[in-house]
Amino acid sequence: MDLFLAILALLLSVVGIIGCIVPALPGNVLSYIGLLLVACTGYAEIDTASLVLWFVLTLLVIAADFYLPAWMTRRFGGSRAGAVGATVGVFAGIFLFPPFGILLGPFFGAVLGELTHDRRDASRALRSGFGSFLAFVVGTGLKLLVALWLFGVVIAAVWPAFTNWIGTIL
Repeated sequence: MDLFLAILALLLSVVGIIGCIVPALPGNVLSYIGLLLVACTGYAEIDTASLVLWFVLTLLVIAADFYLPAWMTRRFGGSRAGAVGATVGVFAGIFLFPPFGILLGPFFGAVLGELTHDRRDASRALRSGFGSFLAFVVGTGLKLLVALWLFGVVIAAVWPAFTNWIGTIL
């Protein structure tokens, strides 16, 4: 059973890393579930304080992912229309222009949102688009950082068990 949990934890961690880039997958949540699965094995030495710390970090990254785009769009002079456009742009970019659409979608969505709000202020629309793009890059970077770190913790916890298992096979 421990081997099954370890393999499932590794798979969830890898899918979690992918989920940090693909918005349809809850990347950090999957990575954290992988950590929980490893903690349930008999050989993992992951204490409760570490589990709580990673849970809090996962929640903080999820919260940042929700609030950062709107905050950065407005911080760069955008309106609610720009924030909504950036959100729509993320999803439209994924489906219409993969893989580059995920990077460019928020920018163009925010710019178009601002231009529908006020056609006369193109510089404001561009600033808003840049803020949205920057928020996407920062948010994705934070999610990837946490997911990669969780993957490292899972690998470190699972590695001794895999080397023992391979030793018994060979």
